[in-house]
Amino acid sequence: MEIKLKKYSSVYIIEVIGDMDLYSAFELKDVVAKMLAKGIAKYVLDLEKVEYIDSSGIGVLIHVYSTIKKAGYKLKIANVHGSVEKVIRLTKLTHYFPIVSSLKEAIGLLER
Repeated sequence: MEIKLKKYSSVYIIEVIGDMDLYSAFELKDVVAKMLAKGIAKYVLDLEKVEYIDSSGIGVLIHVYSTIKKAGYKLKIANVHGSVEKVIRLTKLTHYFPIVSSLKEAIGLLER
């Protein structure tokens, strides 16, 4: 898994590339922890290039979202598709996560 960070205005985009599984999901947790320590308040998690997610990846998504929310900050998850969308649906987390269809929509909602 690879993580790329981009900034658009006051919103930080975390682009995840590759599989979110037992062997790599912790990387996302570490990146977000470092960003939270810097006081970054607005996040978009871009999952467009994630083709596979397992229970460890779902666990990290839950941890990341709850940690950001608990800090009083905002997160949107964009570009969920394919097997990743299926796993989120099967685990009944579609209404738990703040999922939006596109990066543009996520940024627009966070810039308000």
